[in-house]
Amino acid sequence: MTQPPPPPPNQPPDPQGGFGAPTPPPQEPGYGYPQQPGPGYGYPQQPAADQGHGHPQQPPYGYPGQPQPDQGYGYPTQPQQPQAPYGYPTQPQQPQYGGYQQPAPPAPGGKKLSAQLQIVIAAVVAIALIVGFGIWYARSGDGSEEAKGPDGTAQGSTAGGGGDTGGKGGGGGKEKAPADTGAKVAYTVAQPKVPDVTDVSGSWVTDKAFVKPGLNSLVAYDLDKGGVLWTLPLTGQVCGASRHVSADNKVPILFEAAKRVAPRYFQQCTQVGVVDLNTGKLVWSDAVSVGDDKARFSEVTLSGTTVAAGGTDGGAAFDLASGNPRWKPKAEDDHCYDLGYGGGEGLVAVRKCGTYDSPSVLIQNLDPVSGKPLSQFKMPAGVKYASVVSTKPLVVAADVGETAGDGSGISDFFSIDERTGKLKAKITADAEQYAARCRTTQVESCEQALVGNGKLYVPTEEHEGGSGEYGDETNEIIAFDLATGRTVPEKADAGDKYTYVPMRMDGANIIAYKEAPYDKGGRIVSVDGATMKETLLLENPADRTTGNPERSFSLNGAELRYRDGRFFISDRLISKPRESDTGPKEYLLVSFAVPR
Repeated sequence: MTQPPPPPPNQPPDPQGGFGAPTPPPQEPGYGYPQQPGPGYGYPQQPAADQGHGHPQQPPYGYPGQPQPDQGYGYPTQPQQPQAPYGYPTQPQQPQYGGYQQPAPPAPGGKKLSAQLQIVIAAVVAIALIVGFGIWYARSGDGSEEAKGPDGTAQGSTAGGGGDTGGKGGGGGKEKAPADTGAKVAYTVAQPKVPDVTDVSGSWVTDKAFVKPGLNSLVAYDLDKGGVLWTLPLTGQVCGASRHVSADNKVPILFEAAKRVAPRYFQQCTQVGVVDLNTGKLVWSDAVSVGDDKARFSEVTLSGTTVAAGGTDGGAAFDLASGNPRWKPKAEDDHCYDLGYGGGEGLVAVRKCGTYDSPSVLIQNLDPVSGKPLSQFKMPAGVKYASVVSTKPLVVAADVGETAGDGSGISDFFSIDERTGKLKAKITADAEQYAARCRTTQVESCEQALVGNGKLYVPTEEHEGGSGEYGDETNEIIAFDLATGRTVPEKADAGDKYTYVPMRMDGANIIAYKEAPYDKGGRIVSVDGATMKETLLLENPADRTTGNPERSFSLNGAELRYRDGRFFISDRLISKPRESDTGPKEYLLVSFAVPR
C-alpha cells in the first residue's frame, strides 16, 4: 500500500492510519476544541472559534475556567432554583470537574413541581429558547453514494443515521400512514435450541423477506406469512452483522470458523463474508492472518463498495463484490490499531494508540478505497472508547472520564467537520436525563441517537407524566443543532403512559416505536423532523394476557425494524431454556402488519 499523502492543513501528523500500518504513539496535538468549561448540565457548550487544530487561544480542555455570570436559563443561577419542565436542558447546582458536570442529587423527598408551576416555567422557557436559539443551522449534503439501512430503506451513515437534508425541515419520508393503522400479529418464530448463550444480533428487511441469524445459519422468512424462503448454513455462529446493506441487498457479516462444542462453547470470530439477501448465497468469505494467528474481529460495516471489519487485533477491509483485500492489520503495529469503523455514507475509523491506562483515541475520516485518512480529530483525555453515531455528518459519542455512570457509554456527543477534522460543537448529554446508549467496545453500536436535518435527535429518560396515575411515565425527543450544539425549540412529546424509542430516519422524518401502557398496543409513528409532530403508522393490538408476544421482549435487548406497514421485533441474545421454565413463551421474532 502506498504511503498516505500529507494531512490536510491544520491537522496533526498523520499516524499512517486508518488501515493498520505500524505507527509510534501520536504526539499530543492539543484537544482540538479550545473553549470555556460548559455552562452546565444538560446545556450544550458553545463551539470554539475556528482557530486551527491544536492552537487553543482559550484554556485547554479540562482547565478550570472563569465563573460564568448569571445569563438566564441554562446558565448557573442561585441554588434552589426550580427545575425546568422535563425534556429541556436543565442546570443542577453543583460544581463541574474538568468541564463535566457531576450528577445532581435528588430533590428532597422526591417531589416534583406542581402542574401549575411547570406550565408557568414552560412558557418562560419556550420564549427564552425561541429568542435565544433562533433558526437552526442549514447545511447542505455532500451527495455521497446512498446506502440502505437494515429496514431496506435509504439511510444515512448509520442505522438511525439519516442523510443531512440541509435543515430544510421535515417531510420527504417514504413511510405513509395506511388507511387502517390497526395491526395484527402476522406470525411468530420460536427461539431455536442453542447449547449456551448465543448472539443472534442482526436483522434485515428486503422486498420479500425478513432475514435473521439462527443457529450456525442465516434464515429468510416470508414477509407476510413467515415461511422459510431460504437457509444459509455457516461454519459457525454469526458474531457480527453490518447495519448497512448495498443497493442490491448484499450485506457483510462475521461468523465463527467452527461450531461451538462443550466445554469451549465460544469459537474465535475470524470469518468475514458477504451474503446476498435476495438469494441466500454466501458471495465470498475470508480470514486475515496476523502473524501466526487469525485476526479476531468484533464488528463489521459497509461503506460504498468497501467492507470494513475491526477489533482489538486491528482493522481490515475488502472489496464488496470480490472479497479482494484493501488493507489488513499488521502484527508489528503494536502502538495503534483500528478498533472499528462507522459506515454508511462515509467510512470513519476509531483508532486507538498508546497504553490501556493512557490511550489516545483518534477519529479518522477515511478514503474507503485506499484507507487513507482524509481528516482527523483527537478525542479529549479520559476517552478510552468512542462510538460513531453518523459518518456524514460526522457525529461521535463518548463517555469522557467514565462520567456517565449508568452504562450508557455516553457523556457527550461531538459534532465534527468530516472534511477538516475540526470540532463544530460538543453536546453534553447527561446520562440521568437522556436515554441514548452505545456499547463502549463497539464503534457502530449506538441506539436511539439519530442524525438528520443538521440535527442530533435523542430521547429523554422516562419520567412521571401529567396525570399522576400509576404507571404514568412518558418521555420526549429533543433535537440539538449540530453546528452550535444548542437545543432547538421544537420537541416531540410521547404523551402520558407512552415512551418514545427512536429507530431510524426516513428522509427528514423520525421513525419511532412508542412503548405503550399495559392496556394498549405499541405504536409506530413518523415524527416530522422540523415541527416534531407525529403521524400514526401502525398500532399493535391491545393484548393484556401474559402470553402477549409484544411483551415477551425486553426493548433493551431487542431489534426493532419497520417498513411499509410491517413491524418486526427480534431478539439479540438467546440462551438454553431451563428445564423447569414455565414462564411465557419466548420468541426469536414476532411480526406485526396492518391490513393490505
